[in-house]
Amino acid sequence: EAGARSAMSLANVAYLPVYTWANPKLADLETQALVPMFGDFPLELGVQIDTPAILRRFADDARYQDLFFAAFPDDEDPFTTARIVDALSAFQRTLISADSPYDRYTYDGDETAMSAAARRGMTLFFSELGECYHCHAGPNFSTSFRSATTEAGPPDFQNNGLYNLDETGAYPHGNGGLYEFTGNPRDQGKFRVPTLRNIALTAPYMHDGSINTLAEVVDHYAAGGRNIVDGPNAGDGRMNPNKSPLVRPIDLSAQDKADLVAFLESLTDETFVTDPRFAAP
Repeated sequence: EAGARSAMSLANVAYLPVYTWANPKLADLETQALVPMFGDFPLELGVQIDTPAILRRFADDARYQDLFFAAFPDDEDPFTTARIVDALSAFQRTLISADSPYDRYTYDGDETAMSAAARRGMTLFFSELGECYHCHAGPNFSTSFRSATTEAGPPDFQNNGLYNLDETGAYPHGNGGLYEFTGNPRDQGKFRVPTLRNIALTAPYMHDGSINTLAEVVDHYAAGGRNIVDGPNAGDGRMNPNKSPLVRPIDLSAQDKADLVAFLESLTDETFVTDPRFAAP
């Protein structure tokens, strides 16, 4: 079944305090894995349709027999839903991306790692003019971040002015964001801030994949939101009352916009995306 949300990046997923775009209670990978496995709306992996048959596929596969018994040597029968979830979560925690041109320039001192345009874009990204860094902050370029040395805080969800269907902040049905879990009208259109690592490889953008290119994303933020003039989603997102105050019109030249895109492209970690450990075995 077709879903209403854009698939999120798994790069550095181990450092997230919450999972999915808007659920404030999915706080670990083990719990999150059950959503696509058993979810009904939309139907994704459909494990609930015939769980015993799916488990038999693992138990009857010679390669998985070796792998599961090696991973869970104390289990008489490791071919369970719980162990599949354990295996998935353990693998996801190895998906670490930290070798982009930006990383090599910033942390390794490689002056040649980033182009002049990317460096100009970086200056703008971290400036009070651009203000991008307020939400896309820290080592994972997201305020949704935790580590062994950070204190747990409330999950951060933001409205970036994509929609405003009724001039009171409404978003399309089924894409209400945090509001779907809290029922608070002020939470309409609030979603988790995604990482920007490898962002050039993960089009389309936004929670619903409604923006196609990085250049269009930059245009969206420079305009302070999106004004949809006709159709079922018509409305001026720039005037959304729930919009983050940090999303406001910015006077950017064509060069500024191109430089920001160049900076975002410098967050692509070729070492990570070509690592054979993360490819199909």
